Amino acid sequence: MKRLTQYAHGGGCACKIPPGELEDVVAGLGTVPDAPNTELIVGLDTGDDAAVVRLPGSRGGLAAVATADFFTPVVDDPYDWGRIAAANALSDVYAVGGRPLVAVNLLAWPRGVLPFDLAREVLRGGLDVAAEAGCHVGGGHSVDDPEPKYGMAVTGVADPAALLRNDAGKPGVPLTLTKPLGIGVLNNRHKATGEVFEHAVAAMVKLNREASAAALEGGAVCATDVTGFGLLGHLCKLARASGVTAVVDAAAVPYLDGARESLRAGYVSGGTRRNLDWVAPHTDFGGASEEDRLLLADAQTSGGLLVAGEIPGEPIIGELTPAGEHPLLIR
Repeated sequence: MKRLTQYAHGGGCACKIPPGELEDVVAGLGTVPDAPNTELIVGLDTGDDAAVVRLPGSRGGLAAVATADFFTPVVDDPYDWGRIAAANALSDVYAVGGRPLVAVNLLAWPRGVLPFDLAREVLRGGLDVAAEAGCHVGGGHSVDDPEPKYGMAVTGVADPAALLRNDAGKPGVPLTLTKPLGIGVLNNRHKATGEVFEHAVAAMVKLNREASAAALEGGAVCATDVTGFGLLGHLCKLARASGVTAVVDAAAVPYLDGARESLRAGYVSGGTRRNLDWVAPHTDFGGASEEDRLLLADAQTSGGLLVAGEIPGEPIIGELTPAGEHPLLIR
């Protein structure tokens, strides 16, 4: 079987444009000020996970959620890549407290290089995860591209009075992380060696549906998902948007088996190092080692939810406090 990861310059969400560069690109860009049919509730301002608009005339109030996500192969198995990419795209809807309704595929394929039977397996993987989520897949769009890429544009619904936003964090609230970190270094090791880490695949294909529902049921109003910017990158955005300081207990953060060993062996992606460079000026690292800093900045693909609130059975990794000198504090 062709190794799909060898046809990509990077892998998964580690291919994201670095957060600092992205903020420079979108600075000053706004939305249509007089859209006649909807009210924009969540937009570009805080870099939240999805756009949310209030729909007029809906009984009891209803909001539409829109997002898109796609990336290069993160694993060699095409079916697993499709499942991971779909779970990752759906995650943005769950991260704002929504429910996905319909998705369309986004596929870029080097048609003269890779056979279409592999592309079919990618699409089958995406379809199966969407079915698990109760989300229709209604076609999509494809282009001939030198580098394979796959993902989905997803539309969902949410209660506008019960959203999870990245700008709603309050001091005194614990921070809960619903999936362990380390996906980035394990994926990088897979790309370099061909070793398969089934527990990493299992983590990536797991939907954040139950975590989102539990957060809402527990009264949470603030959350984000942890993907390409790493725990520290996404938490920094949340802390800045909420006007608080996020304190992370490094010893409480869970990691996938083999993650620390893979880091020590040198399997660190460029995306992870860019994440760390970006958060460094905004972070008091205390006595955290370079190893811990890199793991906390590890570029995740289809990671868990980071919730300002407590979710039964999930690890609490820190808390939000009144704003201090830095948005992030590692202890």
